[in-house]
Amino acid sequence: MTRAFICGLSGPELLAQERAFLRESRPWGVILFRRNVETPDRLRALTDSLRDALGDAELPILIDQEGGRVQRMAPPHWRAYPCAARFEEVAGSLAEAERLAWLGARLIANDLREAGVNVDCLPVLDAPQPGAHEVIGQRAYSRDPERVARIGRAAAEGLLAGGVLPVVKHIPGHGRAAADSHLELPRVAATREQLRWVDFPPFKANADLPMAMTAHVVYESLDPDAPGTWSRQVIGEIVRGEIGFDGLLMTDDLSMKALSGDFRTRAERAIGAGCDVVLHCNGDLSEARRVAEGAPLLSGKALERARRARALLARRDAFNLVDGVREFDAALAATA
Repeated sequence: MTRAFICGLSGPELLAQERAFLRESRPWGVILFRRNVETPDRLRALTDSLRDALGDAELPILIDQEGGRVQRMAPPHWRAYPCAARFEEVAGSLAEAERLAWLGARLIANDLREAGVNVDCLPVLDAPQPGAHEVIGQRAYSRDPERVARIGRAAAEGLLAGGVLPVVKHIPGHGRAAADSHLELPRVAATREQLRWVDFPPFKANADLPMAMTAHVVYESLDPDAPGTWSRQVIGEIVRGEIGFDGLLMTDDLSMKALSGDFRTRAERAIGAGCDVVLHCNGDLSEARRVAEGAPLLSGKALERARRARALLARRDAFNLVDGVREFDAALAATA
């Protein structure tokens, strides 16, 4: 049986106590950060050891490999990918931006699969608005919701074509937040109508994608008392209802400072609000144990959604890597 949580690790190799914890708690997946990534050989050894520890050849191993400032696998061992906003900047048309986003994601998928990583927390479908904190900024494909939806969709399809699951974030929208949820809890005062016209559409247009990540943001017109991750109204009425997302819903990192309280309670509140899987990233084993205590075994609809997502890992479309690199680099160089 698999537990409804995803955990982080402390460093570039799996420690004995971490191996024991994984075997005891049976997380649905593991997420990697820069602290876990050194050389290609060491990274592959780490992902192999995780699958060996859990006896799961297709264990979901996640990473945030967006490009720009959010890139865990970075030079000199991996290529530097542009931020999401770059595609709109360099393209002569929306179709060209979509093609570049697809190509970039397809190349990322190749990098990840070689390293043993099969889930990427991409695309960012937030549409930044004037006055918002730069925590999203150039991580977004555009400020226009329709363009965000289409370019983000192309990136998701590029990952899927390479056998990597995309995770759309941060549903139902982080683009208006005036604070960084890593550091404090943002509150958004926009009306439901404003959210409906600007923030929700990119997610609604991509509601059939397999996975999404919540936002630790209070939407005062939806639920003034709880951030989206902990809100039954936001998850039930908006994410599952109005937006129509029926894929696997994971939380953003429960160790972010937007949230408070002990870690078991954080996990229980997220599951109680309707999240399928909870995420704990920082590799602190004592915190992770508490998160695991608050996360149930996957069952019912959550288990069904998890199985649907994993089934997509079998997809690997034909792709000429040399031609893809040449096309991608030429398009970016032409406007450098």
